[in-house]
Amino acid sequence: MSVLDAPAGSGPRTDEDRAAPDLIPVLVRLKLSLLRNGLRQSAGRRAVYVLSFVGAVLLALGQVAGLIAMRGEDHIVSVTVLAAGVLAVGWAVMPLFFAAGDETLDPGRLVMLPLRPRPLVTALLVSSLVGIGPLFTLCLAAGSVAATARGAAGAAFAVVAAPLTLLVCVALARAVATANTRLLTSRKGRDLAVLSGLVIAVGIQVVNFGAQRLGRSGGLSALDPVADVVRWLPPASAIGSVDSASQGAYGRAAVQLLLSAAALALLMVVWRRSLERLMTAPDGSTTAAADPGRAASAPEGSGFWSLFPEGRTGTVMRRSLRYVARDPKTKAAWVTALAIGLIVPVLNAVQGTGSVYFACFGAGMLGIQMYNQFGQDTSAFWMVAMTISSTRDAYLELRARALALLLITLPYTVLVAVVTAAVLGDWEALPGVVGLSLALLGAMLATGAVASANFPYSVPQDAGFKNVAPGQAGLAWISVFGGMVSAALLSAPVIALTVWLHVTGAEELLWVVVPVGAVYGALIAWAGLRIAAPRTAERLPEILAAVSKG
Repeated sequence: MSVLDAPAGSGPRTDEDRAAPDLIPVLVRLKLSLLRNGLRQSAGRRAVYVLSFVGAVLLALGQVAGLIAMRGEDHIVSVTVLAAGVLAVGWAVMPLFFAAGDETLDPGRLVMLPLRPRPLVTALLVSSLVGIGPLFTLCLAAGSVAATARGAAGAAFAVVAAPLTLLVCVALARAVATANTRLLTSRKGRDLAVLSGLVIAVGIQVVNFGAQRLGRSGGLSALDPVADVVRWLPPASAIGSVDSASQGAYGRAAVQLLLSAAALALLMVVWRRSLERLMTAPDGSTTAAADPGRAASAPEGSGFWSLFPEGRTGTVMRRSLRYVARDPKTKAAWVTALAIGLIVPVLNAVQGTGSVYFACFGAGMLGIQMYNQFGQDTSAFWMVAMTISSTRDAYLELRARALALLLITLPYTVLVAVVTAAVLGDWEALPGVVGLSLALLGAMLATGAVASANFPYSVPQDAGFKNVAPGQAGLAWISVFGGMVSAALLSAPVIALTVWLHVTGAEELLWVVVPVGAVYGALIAWAGLRIAAPRTAERLPEILAAVSKG
């Protein structure tokens, strides 16, 4: 019987268990060996690691120096407590988006080994402390307690609070990662990992907005209400205990420190139980693949799909929309574009620093999705290439892809314009924004079709954060940025009309820009598709070779 058939704590330890070697030095040496061997693979990997290590250390030292320099400030405790809270959130969320970032600690690789979960969890926790992330966290925690502690009591609590903060953060990350291991190794998990770019982009905008609001609110005192709550939440409560001890509130300090210690113990228990389930419970590969009672899938031509036209146009549109819904890379690009295209103009409008014409940013973000149309198909493009035997076939293919894109971009463009105008209260300029956005969208469809035919590049499917195959970065830059500049130039007539109406004070005639922009954008898009079609038909072998490179 396997040792895993008897969960940890289910009975007395046997002589074999007592004679088992200590896992902690074994896993630490394993972590260091794998790290060392990985760095030996190439000079580029060594250079990246060294640069990352140096950058993290310098950033950590800068943070520590800044915190210590703020020592004695009235609101320094709010800063350090919230910094610990942000660290904890980062450690909890990152495993969901970067599940493959530390394969040496993947518990799924240890399933077949005769290891008991309890000692394994302790050893994994210690080996998890080896790395750039834990070093950065420890430095920040040390700087936080150094800036907060006052007196002997504060220093005594600080000695315990800093490492406890690190342990809670690491245990939280490992517990979350272990509990979601099977999710993160599934297709939905890979979708989640690819969508991390969205979270990062949105987070940057939220942090930027918060920093600007903080600057207008009169300083760090605005943080106090939030910090008063966070200081009771682990692991920030460990930092809060240092301040409480410094003030002589030893009972409150002990409670706050015990909260973090209890959180660490609870996380270890949750981690161990998740590990037991992972190492003993069957997964999808050992259970029935299908539920006999599950209803049959809807036929291809029913429901929403029945609204599409027959023939090649409808088929290509359905395929393109299914890529958006199912392919991780395509889904990530679309969701990121949809979110950022709305966030940037709306946040600027909320802050009172933007213009209603910032709404054109949304049309630009979605227009980029027309670029590298064939690269999104990757090696499967050969099946599409087999159906293109003439310029007309190429035109129908490109037109259908553009129509599928317009199903999403047209209502979205109007929505972003309306929301931005509503936030700013500038309804008079709304027609000009909508017309200009439609013209810009049509120009980007045109240039995107031409760029797809002339500068195709591969999108690697086995690398979560690489959108260009090695050696094709130049093609990507030319395709996207060259196309965007060309689209801006093609939109110049509608831009000039909009500016002229504003300069001459004829804002009441801005409604004219809507039909002008719509017709102009449609004509430009049609012309771009006509130009790209023969080029696509001629270059099919080159396009297929380029998009299959990754």
